[in-house]
Amino acid sequence: MTTAPLTARPGAAHRLAALAADFLGGPLPVRLRAWDGSESGPAGAPVVVLRSRRALRRLLWHPGELGLAQAYVTGELDVEGDLARGLRAVWAARREQGLRPPRLTSADRARAVATAVRLGAVGPRPAAPASQARLRGGLHSRARDRAAISHHYDLSNDFYRLLLDDTMAYSCGYWTKDEDSAFGPADAQRAKLELICRKLALEPGARLLDIGCGWGSLTLYAAQRHGARVTAVTLAREQAAHVREQVAERGLEQRVEVVCQDYRGIEGGPYDAVATVEMGEHVGDAEYPAFAGALHRLVRPGGRVLVQQMSRGPGAPGGGPFIEAYIAPDMHMRPLGETVTLLEAAGLELRHTESLREHYTRTVNAWHRTLEERWDRFGALVGEETARVWRLYLAGGALAFEEGRMGVDQILAVRPGPGGASGMPTATPAWYEGLDRL
Repeated sequence: MTTAPLTARPGAAHRLAALAADFLGGPLPVRLRAWDGSESGPAGAPVVVLRSRRALRRLLWHPGELGLAQAYVTGELDVEGDLARGLRAVWAARREQGLRPPRLTSADRARAVATAVRLGAVGPRPAAPASQARLRGGLHSRARDRAAISHHYDLSNDFYRLLLDDTMAYSCGYWTKDEDSAFGPADAQRAKLELICRKLALEPGARLLDIGCGWGSLTLYAAQRHGARVTAVTLAREQAAHVREQVAERGLEQRVEVVCQDYRGIEGGPYDAVATVEMGEHVGDAEYPAFAGALHRLVRPGGRVLVQQMSRGPGAPGGGPFIEAYIAPDMHMRPLGETVTLLEAAGLELRHTESLREHYTRTVNAWHRTLEERWDRFGALVGEETARVWRLYLAGGALAFEEGRMGVDQILAVRPGPGGASGMPTATPAWYEGLDRL
């Protein structure tokens, strides 16, 4: 009598790859390695490692981006080698193969649970990672906005000193030379700061309002290099403390006032110029018309307003569950044209826009390189989980700018003076002269 050969039971990776292919409408663009040692997927593709069943349990409770992010930051899921390469493969497959995010029906959920039962991954909802934001209160209330800003920007000044260059500018730089040149991140930031000051036509004694001043890069540059008198506003206490220290160290007490408050409480205008650099994303969608109105109210007739702000592509989410849970809670990005419409509706006249999207790809890649080069120091300072949050944030952010799902723009507007006078020059080539020699 002959006995039929035994068929090997498929491993966890094979079961999961088959299930994912059904949900996504095509084969996974990555190779899976599961906790039982099984592997499935195309050879040579980036390898996603499921280190424990808990990673699968997170996906059952939070299908999609949030569950994947939770599993990644806790180390329950990992990507071998270059994380950016893995993310790039997923986005390429989504474009080229038409892969779609899971929209689970009741039958899909039942099938997923059945697979999870067979794999021993069913259980109670895992606790959210400690690094995930936990906000309370009404959306964009002053208390909630303060907590949202604190979650990201009050991580610690030591962390940002380790990540950023000596300008402490945490926003898109302006790269005037090719990547193979000696022009580095600090040069790009100084070029950006000088460009903003030129666009605002700052001169000695001019009153500048810097809304969302960060660690004071623009405030300090405008006061030192252009002799401006600056009111610097931030909601983050750590940032305010750093700027005050720098003001005292540089002897700028007569030129700089640092205010730790919500933009809705700003008084003391009208100012000659107003700048807000990558703060408008935190204002909120419903609140933006009032924010634009405040920009108009705070600048004098004939004064200029510069808004540097992230945007999203027309069909892109602009942020997403991971960013909103771990990096910038309650943020809102919109296409550039919608922001311009809101500024114009507030009475500001648009004079110039400039896309810095490719500049941000280089800026974020530079931050990511610093993170990887100093990985052990970051881990010792903030812990492995928070360091992994930032690895995912920077790798994913650079790719979003590279592929056009996110952008960043400088928008220059004026509050028209009597008879419509703008005070703008007829040509602006001087804005860009010598930016690579600062």
